[in-house]
Amino acid sequence: MDGIWGRGPGISLAVQEVGRKVARSSDRTEEVLAGFHQIQLEDWQSPAGQAYRDSVSLQAVAVRRALDRIREASAAVAVHARAALTANCPADGGF
Repeated sequence: MDGIWGRGPGISLAVQEVGRKVARSSDRTEEVLAGFHQIQLEDWQSPAGQAYRDSVSLQAVAVRRALDRIREASAAVAVHARAALTANCPADGGF
């Protein structure tokens, strides 16, 4: 056991760093979603233009679902970081 709190604070800090990386991924994914609107090419009025917009819309849905999963992962990482504070977590991840 390292110090009065064990290894929990060190593990928690490491998990918090992972959480920051996940949050940055979420931010970048939101930027990608915002970019989908810019590439819709609304002026392109033809069957090909509509097919293109349909394809972009399908991709946007897939990215939105991925963003939802990233946010869920971010919440799970935050919970784990808090739990690590009170646990005597060994540095190698074993118990």
